[in-house]
Amino acid sequence: MDKDFLLSVAKETLQREINSLQMLMDSLDENFLRAVELIVTAEKIIVSGIGKSGIIGRKIAGTFLSIGLPCVFMHSVDALHGDIGIVSQGDLAILLSKSGSTEEIVQLVPFLKNRGAKIISIVGNEHSFLAKNSDVTILAKVEREACPLNIVPTSSAMVALAVGDALAACVMKVKNLTLEDFARQHPLGQLGRNLILRVEDVMHKGENLPLIRPENTFRESVIEITNKKLGCVCVVDNDNKLLGIITDGDVRRTLQKYHNIDELKVSDVMTKNPIKIHYSALLGEALSLMEQRESQINVLPVVDNDYKCIGVIRLHDIVRSSI
Repeated sequence: MDKDFLLSVAKETLQREINSLQMLMDSLDENFLRAVELIVTAEKIIVSGIGKSGIIGRKIAGTFLSIGLPCVFMHSVDALHGDIGIVSQGDLAILLSKSGSTEEIVQLVPFLKNRGAKIISIVGNEHSFLAKNSDVTILAKVEREACPLNIVPTSSAMVALAVGDALAACVMKVKNLTLEDFARQHPLGQLGRNLILRVEDVMHKGENLPLIRPENTFRESVIEITNKKLGCVCVVDNDNKLLGIITDGDVRRTLQKYHNIDELKVSDVMTKNPIKIHYSALLGEALSLMEQRESQINVLPVVDNDYKCIGVIRLHDIVRSSI
């Protein structure tokens, strides 16, 4: 196997797909904007396609559902065997076909129109039957497929999928979709919990909260970390305002640095002005603060509006919230 040759083939494939996406981006026009309008105002959206176009159609339908749009995928073959009964006045059909002349898709057009549905076509041929008989046509044309034989739906599938993603993104902007709106469509799994649950819902607080004053000894801080079993101790002043934090990592580094710890104070060891989070923040925000750093952290102090330390949240707590 010639590894360099295969890598060049892979890069050439990706470059062809990139070129196809660039061509799509340059071709977007008023038809795309009209499509967004139809999607926003539709009573219900029916996506249909066959073969690889059908697979892409299912993904587009799934994306629309995830942002709260009433959408279903209707298989082109099953449509004229009863499934078209789902289509009614005020609905919108999005039909995908690279050629624009796929028989199973073409047969749908008159029946969809008779039921009062509008039609958006995503096609690769602007002169095709489907393009000429749709209310809106989005041209998803490619110069060639990315595969070496110029036959496997690669670039064309990528471009059709990108059209769907672009439509969904624009609809999200038009509808002013918020994180909370999105979370309502994803109540289960870590994604939903990160967008619904807040830090205060899972943080450790009250008697379980490890606290210490800066004038205490380092040895006392280690005892507090051990007793509370959260991997840290928060350093606070007499008003419980957060001053710093000592983590398990800080303890190990201190023991490596100092042979005699008897004289060490908490203030000598603590990380001052540590990264913290407000109790009302979403779990997703806490997760981002922990992970999107050059060196990840596993624990965050939680503060209120007056920067008083009222809790601690760990990465483990966020993960465990999905159990």
